[in-house]
Amino acid sequence: MLLLGLAAGTVAHAQLRIETSGVGASQLPIAIAGFVDEASAPQQVSAIVKADLERSGYFKIINTGSAMSETTPVNFDEWKSRGADALAVGSMQRLADGRFDVRYKLLDTLKSAQLSGFGQAAAPDRLRVAAHKIADDIYEKLMGVRGAFATRISYVTKAGNEYRLEVADADGEGTQTALRSNEPIISPAWSPDGTKVAYVSFENKKPVVYVQDLVSRRRTIIANYKGSNSAPAWSPDGSKLALALSRDGLTQVYIANADGSGLRRLTYTNGIDTEPQFAPDGQSIYFTSDRSGGPQIYRMSVAGGEAQRVSFRGSYNISPRISPDGKTLAYISRREGNFQLYALDLAADQELRLSDTVKDESPSFSPNGKYIMYATESGRRGSLAVVSVDGRVKYRLSTQAGDIREPTWGPFMK
Repeated sequence: MLLLGLAAGTVAHAQLRIETSGVGASQLPIAIAGFVDEASAPQQVSAIVKADLERSGYFKIINTGSAMSETTPVNFDEWKSRGADALAVGSMQRLADGRFDVRYKLLDTLKSAQLSGFGQAAAPDRLRVAAHKIADDIYEKLMGVRGAFATRISYVTKAGNEYRLEVADADGEGTQTALRSNEPIISPAWSPDGTKVAYVSFENKKPVVYVQDLVSRRRTIIANYKGSNSAPAWSPDGSKLALALSRDGLTQVYIANADGSGLRRLTYTNGIDTEPQFAPDGQSIYFTSDRSGGPQIYRMSVAGGEAQRVSFRGSYNISPRISPDGKTLAYISRREGNFQLYALDLAADQELRLSDTVKDESPSFSPNGKYIMYATESGRRGSLAVVSVDGRVKYRLSTQAGDIREPTWGPFMK
């Protein structure tokens, strides 16, 4: 094993490539001007902002044709005549300490008013993050939902005989390697504060659950019991982990403290209970069980008691993931031989198939609940796909460097 901390800035061998298809039901027209003096910086902030908003599927970008700073006088009637409902402008200035002062302003052209704006100082290697924060602000001000462009994702890449646990920005850039191994790595899961990743490694020739601190580079064994140790999932407050263990026979759901102490068995059945996921309120857990004869999704209180079946359509439903607001359940269902991503509106009991591929796995919600990332396969090569919860916006992240699987979308960062 070779452990590589993210603080060291280890860049992986290949960045993810994005292919976008599909747009939202309606697109908001917005003009994004080039930022004044951004040519002197190593990253073009306005281009990153444009790419973020385009990828979201909910914005139509209007070319301004020139750079505009936050102090440039604006003729609102002109921009309205060009079809722009909003206009983003900004500037960049190198500071004495080598950082860049990035300033931005968002204008409502219909109301001839400023909607938002702020300044931030960013080191050269943090300019992408600064741009993502601007895109997040635009998304929130115009869509009414917090943007998730400045978040991170984690996934497992297999190239040859090497497995790598990798972390990247939500757009696939800035890839860094957290862990390398000649044995499989599966089931990564972000801690709620974004500083740790729990995962399962087979480096000891059996599945063992670890937690890796992405800042200190230290990792801790959480579960190394007899049999299988798998499927770690964090509680919303980060104090506990749900696990699937076979230490007492058949695989069942357990809960432990975040350091592995205080292990407590939650389910007691004659079947297999696995893939636990905490509900957003931390009071219940969704999990997969074959207690009804085939794998289905159930929910039960973290205090124990009776489990209620949640999935009823189809004979094979696995990998439950609950949206941040607790209203939508995503899962993988096998129907007519295809493994595809579905979403269930829990209140309305309405189901929607979100993918048109046939070998989907490992869904993960964005922290704002608007998108779901999952692993799929085409041409015998694994890739990551993202779809909006209404199924309209779709894009794929792929690389030529190997198979990509086991995605997990990180939380909002402070």
